[in-house]
Formats: sequence, C-alpha cells, structure tokens
Amino acid sequence: QVQLVESGGGLVLPGDSLRLSCAASGRDFSNYAMGWFRQAPGKEREFVAVVSRNGGYTSYADYVKGRFTISRDNAKNTVALQMNSLKPEDTAVYYCAADRTIGTSRVAGQYDYWGQGTQVTVSS
Repeated sequence: QVQLVESGGGLVLPGDSLRLSCAASGRDFSNYAMGWFRQAPGKEREFVAVVSRNGGYTSYADYVKGRFTISRDNAKNTVALQMNSLKPEDTAVYYCAADRTIGTSRVAGQYDYWGQGTQVTVSS
C-alpha cells in the first residue's frame, strides 16, 4: 500500500514556472514507477510524465516535452514535476501515481495508487 500526497499547485501567469511535489508513504517506494497525469475540466485524465524505479529513465507527453522535468528521490520517497514556460492549456488538476509493474506506462489504468491531486491554473 502506498499513500501519495501532492503539493505545490497554484495560480501562475503564462510563462511562469511551478514545481509540484508528491510525497509517498508506505513501503518500497523504489519498487514503483511514478507518473504524473492531469485532468482539465470536461476532459479525460491524460499522461504527462513518468520516471522509472531508479530514476534512470523518463518519458514525457509531446505537449510538455522540453518544458517539464520529472525527477525522484528514493531516499526521501518523493517525486517532483518541474514545470517551466507554463501555458493556459496546462491548467488542470495534476495527479501523481504509482505503478508497481515493471516498465514505465503512459496508461492511467496501469497505475495502482493515486494522490488526491493539486490544482494548477495558468492565467493572465
């Protein structure tokens, strides 16, 4: 069992940066691939980024590639999402999720545990 708590969301201007954090409690954090997803009003939840168990591999959705960076610290049981050059279309609730299967999935249904989400609003 893993409990995930996101933090760091807020209201920012277009072009600004924001750093989301996800703190995990429970056992064996390093046995989970960790992903970030987001869901805007009226839209389905979509993949943002994923990091492998040891942090050595990352993958991004095309719409955030080059602007967002995912990282993890297994000693502190945390995963972060650094978001730069934010756009209004990045506005959404952002969720971190844990996947205990081997690999780095982009499919929300593959993930076993989810946080409650943190709101990110990009608006002038």
